[in-house]
Amino acid sequence: MNMIVLYEDDALIVCVKPSGVLSEKSEKPNMVSLIAAHTGAEPFPVHRLDKETGGVTVYAKTKQAAAELSRQIQQWSFKKRYLAVAQGVFDEKSGEMQNLLFHDKQKNKTFAVSRQRAGVKTAELSYNVIDEKNGFSLVDIVLRTGRTHQIRAQLSSRNHPLFGDRKYGGRAGNLALHAYRLAFSHPRSGEALEFEYPPDFTIPPWNMFGNKKE
Repeated sequence: MNMIVLYEDDALIVCVKPSGVLSEKSEKPNMVSLIAAHTGAEPFPVHRLDKETGGVTVYAKTKQAAAELSRQIQQWSFKKRYLAVAQGVFDEKSGEMQNLLFHDKQKNKTFAVSRQRAGVKTAELSYNVIDEKNGFSLVDIVLRTGRTHQIRAQLSSRNHPLFGDRKYGGRAGNLALHAYRLAFSHPRSGEALEFEYPPDFTIPPWNMFGNKKE
């Protein structure tokens, strides 16, 4: 299993998680084991991507770095952007989505609900439709919150399930969701860091849109 490293120092490592690999240590393959094989020590996960979601991710090498990166995530200063291929054509080509989401751990599925209750969390994102083709939309998404399956659940609740997301009503195929940009401050120096790695626009369903990306 190949792992692409975008940046590394004694505090952290930024790499590209392949689709189908877990973010945390559990069944193999997982990113913790892959990074440990590369660095010689297990890293500290500070955020996660769904198993079938690929893209840019960061791991801390020390407890201090992990604590600082986690603080940034909690304060929403940790910026994540995604590209997705969604079914259908959006009436509004850009905007914001807000939902109350409940994650059912037994079903491992997140539901948009209408009222606040135990376990329900607010979810927010903004989106911009970059292109449309063959009844599908290429969407640039900025997360404002980080809820389990947030993008998948919010778009599905508006009748725009992601390509390949059968759990949320999408057609069969590989899940078309990719974390392409990550920005945060270095946990020691405070330097602003930004990393970008696009999906492979030569493979389905990304190839419908060539190499279009803002």
